[in-house]
Amino acid sequence: MRPCDLAVSPMAGRFERLRERRELPYTLHMARKPDGPLRTGFTTGACATAAARSAFVALTKGEFPDPVTIRLPHGEEARFMLACRDRGGNWATSGIVKDAGDDPDVTHGALVRARVTRMDDGGGVRFRAGEGVGMVTMPGLPIPPGEPAINPVPRAMLRAAVEESDVEVEISIPGGEELARSTWNPRLGIEGGLSILGTTGIVRPFSCAAWIASIHRGIDVARAAGLRHVAGCTGATTEKAVQRHYGLADHAMLDMGDFAGGLLRYLRTRPVPHVTIAGGIGKMAKLAQGARDLHSSRSQVDFEALAAMTGDGRLAHCRTALQALEVSGDGLAAVIADRARRQAIEWLDNPQVTIDTMVVDRQGRIIAVSGDSR
Repeated sequence: MRPCDLAVSPMAGRFERLRERRELPYTLHMARKPDGPLRTGFTTGACATAAARSAFVALTKGEFPDPVTIRLPHGEEARFMLACRDRGGNWATSGIVKDAGDDPDVTHGALVRARVTRMDDGGGVRFRAGEGVGMVTMPGLPIPPGEPAINPVPRAMLRAAVEESDVEVEISIPGGEELARSTWNPRLGIEGGLSILGTTGIVRPFSCAAWIASIHRGIDVARAAGLRHVAGCTGATTEKAVQRHYGLADHAMLDMGDFAGGLLRYLRTRPVPHVTIAGGIGKMAKLAQGARDLHSSRSQVDFEALAAMTGDGRLAHCRTALQALEVSGDGLAAVIADRARRQAIEWLDNPQVTIDTMVVDRQGRIIAVSGDSR
């Protein structure tokens, strides 16, 4: 086993080969689930806790437990094999290679290291961001600016792992700064790397809750920054069009994806003065027809209802929203934008917030707007 000052371990190499076979790096935009039963995995918080526990035991008792066992927040026990270990006079380091199961997680296969250093000064447990772990720079997150991006539940797990001793716990993820560019961290004001996340310690494959939680954090950051206009978009093409149209800052752009209902529900009690909801013709048609989750596996366009909505009987025989757009033209997009806006206003149910909606085509052209705030 290699020492932890080397970024690559034999296990990490095995996961790298797995990455290549599965065409990683993963992103949160992966659309299809693998066939068959899905494996759960472990969060970065659980991996960091296991690494810290092993390092702490080595520091205090002289031996690295391998595998190392930790208790997760809901009481389950989990065991982790070490990928690396190292020890000095007043410090010890362990590393765990993260296995996210079958979730499309950008950190799957990453080496999560914890270095525990004895302080003996009565200062309790202190946290430090090592290589590849970000620092919080903007208000609105559960951790204040100037602190390592280690979320509250992982902090509690780490404190328990080192038995509330007087130690410094440094978490690092080699290559994390590059991986973080594929996450929401840059928009949330987390600079220099990844966040140490997780509320249960377990990664549920294709978790809707994880995506919605990220939308919520984006709203929190926007509110803390005093933004008066945010935008929820279903994809990258739409987002670029909306951002260009309104000249919005990066942290005003909420990666809504399919979760229009999750976005609007959170804004009901945590309002921002103006919200733009935008997407392609298909997803906005589903929103106009009352769908709150716009994913293709959970909602479909009702073409007979679309024909009734527009008075164009030809639409009842269409098979796709793009075909309907070709048949009826941009006038269809205008009707959909207007109906989608009415639905969003009804769901939001907060007069403090105004809403506009946009329909954007695949080339990034805005083809319909309802309630433009300019």
